Amino acid sequence: MTGSSSRTILVAHPGAEMFGSDRMLLESVIGFVESGARVVVALPGRGMLDVELRRAGAEVVIIPMLVLRKVLLTPRGLPTLFRDMFRGLGASWRLISEVRPDIVYVSTIIIPQWPVIARLRRCHAVSHIHEAEASGNRLVNALLYLPHLVSNRTLINSRFSLETLRHSIPPLADRVEVVYNGVASPPDPSPPRSRLGGTLRVLYVGRLSPRKGPDVAIRAAGELARAGQRATVTLLGAVFPGYEWFEEELRALAEELAVDVAFAGFHPDIWPFLDQADVLVVPSRVDEPFGNTAVEGVLALRPVVVSNSSGLREAANGYDTALLIAPDSPEALAQALADIVARWPEVVAATPRSRVDAQERHAPELYRRRIAQALGLATGPLTTG
Repeated sequence: MTGSSSRTILVAHPGAEMFGSDRMLLESVIGFVESGARVVVALPGRGMLDVELRRAGAEVVIIPMLVLRKVLLTPRGLPTLFRDMFRGLGASWRLISEVRPDIVYVSTIIIPQWPVIARLRRCHAVSHIHEAEASGNRLVNALLYLPHLVSNRTLINSRFSLETLRHSIPPLADRVEVVYNGVASPPDPSPPRSRLGGTLRVLYVGRLSPRKGPDVAIRAAGELARAGQRATVTLLGAVFPGYEWFEEELRALAEELAVDVAFAGFHPDIWPFLDQADVLVVPSRVDEPFGNTAVEGVLALRPVVVSNSSGLREAANGYDTALLIAPDSPEALAQALADIVARWPEVVAATPRSRVDAQERHAPELYRRRIAQALGLATGPLTTG
């Protein structure tokens, strides 16, 4: 192989939605395509990501694969786990024979068979780790990371994720490269309101999951109301299948606290919602590997309030318009929102500078170049090692 245009990259990814790791997968693929490589993406099903990948110039194939979910790690889920494991093994083996890739790029740690199969087929394997939960069980973390020891190269999305990995499997952490996420920006975001008026418009973007804390946002709005500051909350996101009960709990909580909550569902284009918001909140209860959503808020010229933990701290740190608060504390979130209201002219004046800083750190074009270089697409031939 003498140039990237002669290379074929087989990409494996565990879903076809358009959440954080899905968006990063799309950016990675765009970088590979721009380098001149042929890119084939294996997904377990159709979805919005599938459409965007084909629009970007990739080929997409749908095959069975083992995608580790918590439900599979229960006695009831074990039959499905073993079924998916054997079906995924055969499907990935055949696909590598058909595609004959030079590089197999494995996105996330929840498709554990792919690095192993790639190396068994003598392909150059690259793992890209997007997950990190320092508070999780160390043994479970180690088991999830373990298959990626066989990869020729491993990429990770934050220093926090790297330290979590180091705590679990030090030998793997010693050869990991940090590549910060690229985050898209609206070309011309609308400025914040010059005056708030009587109601603060709060936006939450992400999965409707207990881990992500949308209920914290609702409770914080209730706290504000008791202090005399009216606030509305828009929840932009949806539940995982099987978690419909949590959305019902959120609706009941909003009714109980008399908080005006809009359940907007999932939308791939978040910018119109940010245009209509005053503040973006990221109230996660648990560790996050990185905080794309927080950066998106800064890029949209909106102040953000973020849980002071994990990769969220790393993503939001250094911006004048980002406030860090204690996780799982409606009171802390309410106080931060009240502080923003009290300092609104000052906050508004600081948003353009924060946006420029975020663009310089997380421009998608920069990410695409870095990810292509990490795969050796601009630096000469690769070896299988």
